[in-house]
Amino acid sequence: MTIRLHNTLSRAKEPLVPGDPRRVTMYVCGPTVYDRAHIGNARPAVVFDVLRRLLGHVYGEGHVVYARNITDIDDKIITRAIAEGVPIETITQRFESFYLADMGALGVRPPDLAPHATTSIPAMVGMIEGLVAKGHAYAAQGHVLFEVATAPDYGQLSRRPMDEMVAVARVEMAPYKRAPADFVLWKPSTDDQPGWDSPWGRGRPGWHIECSAMIAEALGETIDIHGGGLDLQFPHHENELAQSACAHGGAALARIWMHNGFLNIAGDTKMSKSLGNVVTVGALLEAGWSGEVLRLALLSAHYRQPLEWTERLLGEARARLDRWCEAADDDGSLDGADPDARVRAALADDLNTPAALEAMSALASAIFAAEGTERLALRRQFAASGRLLGFGRLSLQVPAPAWLEKALADYAAARSARDFARADAIRAEAEANGIKLVVTKDGTSWRRA
Repeated sequence: MTIRLHNTLSRAKEPLVPGDPRRVTMYVCGPTVYDRAHIGNARPAVVFDVLRRLLGHVYGEGHVVYARNITDIDDKIITRAIAEGVPIETITQRFESFYLADMGALGVRPPDLAPHATTSIPAMVGMIEGLVAKGHAYAAQGHVLFEVATAPDYGQLSRRPMDEMVAVARVEMAPYKRAPADFVLWKPSTDDQPGWDSPWGRGRPGWHIECSAMIAEALGETIDIHGGGLDLQFPHHENELAQSACAHGGAALARIWMHNGFLNIAGDTKMSKSLGNVVTVGALLEAGWSGEVLRLALLSAHYRQPLEWTERLLGEARARLDRWCEAADDDGSLDGADPDARVRAALADDLNTPAALEAMSALASAIFAAEGTERLALRRQFAASGRLLGFGRLSLQVPAPAWLEKALADYAAARSARDFARADAIRAEAEANGIKLVVTKDGTSWRRA
């Protein structure tokens, strides 16, 4: 199966041609761990988790290396640590743990590699030294800056004119800069700030150099896929591309660049901590939304398109997931099948998750209409398709509250006694509590109304 992905660099959908099919490499920019992740932060984690699963299905689980970094040195982290009066490690470890737990609740598997910025400082210093030696960077007043004028293709990823890039990056013409667009690779640290020894004095890395160095250290000079949110396209990924190419003799940093669209709230307003309109994953889970419902909602729109986050979206996702669970009811006995061809084809076509979800729903309808061995075969295919999308066991076999256990027993008894008035009353009471009782040839089960 050929996987075709939209390459931000070429603005076209291209077939994925790994440099080595026995070692397909993907790097996705991970969190800066200074606060709880909001649901918008979870979108790239879920999207690229699906891609990771697809790559494993096509190339083999042992032939994919997925890296997602942790940025654990940043001015926001330092600010929070000072405010709380604790070491930065206290902040970063706390919020990394929250992040991993929140993403795990959404069915996101841990990456194969999770490089941390603070453990890759030697690699960053080495890359900066190489850029200085090659004439692409210069030292000034304790800083080291990348000289954008030495990268003739600068701007090729975002395709913006230089004056617009400078405006978007909100850069200042500091006295030690040769040009406004030049960006920091290394900056000095004061005595009360974290710092590391370097040829330019005690300091810490700039944000952009971190990913370039971690990619080269963990995966190699050129990787197959580099992913992240649309907000990272410029300046972060543009700067990564430029400095990596200059450091590695013009070698491409990535064969395919992928960017997911924004998650919006209240119409077309991007969810952002800076705007104060965020909804955290933790808050959604505490409000009673399951991780699988949140995952399904995040996959309901194509990853490159904006997604409006609403209660209606969540309700629709929960109803769809309930129907899937009713169709599969996978207690672990449905292994051994391949995912549905329509689901695989949709995902291989630039991760077209809306088409994949529609294929899943069509397969669910087919299950309800089938009987016997055909129904069992469809259920196995359906369960395998769900796992490819990251939904684990699609099963109704979850603990029911005591009142519901009694309602199920009473409902079955009333129907058996042909006391349909009593059965209707029990069903109405359950629906008033948000539960729909479902009668099948296998007995009585339930799902959320």
